[in-house]
This record gives sequence, structure tokens and C-alpha cells, in this order.
Amino acid sequence: MAWFKRKAKKLDNNSLKYGVGLVAYDDPSGMVSEQFKTIRTNIQFSSVGEELHSIMFTSSEPSEGKSTVSNNVAVTYADQGTKVILMDADLRRPTVHKTFGVSNRFGLSGYLAGNASLDEIIQPTMVDGLSVISSGPVPPNPSELLTSSKMATLLDDLKEKSDLLIVDAPPVNTVTDAQLLGARVDGTILVVPQGIAVKAGVRRAKQSLEMVHANILGAIMNRVTAQKSGGYYGGYYGGNYSGYYGTEDKK
Repeated sequence: MAWFKRKAKKLDNNSLKYGVGLVAYDDPSGMVSEQFKTIRTNIQFSSVGEELHSIMFTSSEPSEGKSTVSNNVAVTYADQGTKVILMDADLRRPTVHKTFGVSNRFGLSGYLAGNASLDEIIQPTMVDGLSVISSGPVPPNPSELLTSSKMATLLDDLKEKSDLLIVDAPPVNTVTDAQLLGARVDGTILVVPQGIAVKAGVRRAKQSLEMVHANILGAIMNRVTAQKSGGYYGGYYGGNYSGYYGTEDKK
């Protein structure tokens, strides 16, 4: 009997070296930037009746685009006058400091370890209204830091210092960090690359988040082509993002 295995996905390390592309900043009137603005608008509509002060972006597995999406969405929120803090909570594969060209000397891990103050780790960027918190040096105990009482206090403090906190979190199925963070933020969004994400993996990620009572706002399908989408996932905008669709669309 022949056995067939899915070929293991090779991790894309380019973002670790160079950061992710900020098309929302580099080409704010372009087609893909308009898609990120549509995503922002749909997130806002999804939370009518409740205020979202913190949103976490994650994916089921690594190299699926959650940093690209979260960073660009952060830019679009800042562009509309929202005071945004983008926090890199992916302490194992950080990218935010490379993307925005800021120091990673202390960052989140440094603050949680007691080596830096809150004011030291919040850094301005070239985008008006957008500040970032880099990951800091890779620690030996990321999960312990992210589950600490100091992390819970930090999330509350950052909500006071901004209109919106956006958390770039690790993939759900790789480590427990995203689950732990998902239980503490106001809303969670899954990034799902078409043709790359495995349906069973996405389902498992969703179930893991539901287990900790995370408020799953919906998902963003990226790397979409017009031929593949067929209009099912909430519309095709002419680039490679199909936008945002609520959890009711994924049953």
C-alpha cells in the first residue's frame, strides 16, 4: 500500500531578516492598500455595539502572513487618526523591529523580565499615530513571560495609552502563546492563506482559541487569486487579499 504525505512547508525566513512589506505605507492609494482599508472597515462593523481596544492577529501555522496583515492593518488604522500601538508578541520569530527599523534591545521580553520600563519599549515609527513594541531579545521562556501577571497588567496599561492595541501573536498550532493571549484581548482574527493553510489545521486553531473563550472576530484570507476565490469568501478586490469574513461564514 502506498502512503502519501503532505510535503512539509518550508518556513519563509525573509521576514525575520528584512521585516514584512508595508504596502499600506509605501503605496497608500494602491489597490492592495485599499483592501487593507476594507478589512479595517469590516472589523469596525463587526464590533458594532462593543468597543475593541485590543485585537490579536494569528494564524494556524508559521509563514502564513499574519505579520504582514497585522502590520498593514495597524498602518491603516493610524492613517485614519487612531492612536495605535502594535506589539510584537511573537517572541520566537519576531519581525516588527525589522519592518519599522526600530531598536530591539529591550522590547516586550525585556519589559516582562524587568529590564526595561514601559516608556522605554514604546517606540514611535515613521507612521503618524503608530507606535510599536518590539519583541526584545528571544527569551528562554516565552510562554512563562506571556502568561505572567505582568503581561496581563501590561495589556491593560497599553489600552490606556492608545485607542487600539494590535498584537502580532505566534501561530496557534505551534505553541500555546496565542491561546494565552487570545483569552486576554478583546478580539482575535485568524489569517488563512489560500492554497497553503490546511483545513484541519485551521479548524484545530479555531477550536484551540474557543477553548480559552477567545472572541474570534473572523478571518482574513490572503494570497487569493480571482480564479481560486470565486467570490465565496466575501469578495475579491483585485489583489491577493479577499478581505474579512465573520465566524458565521466558516461553519
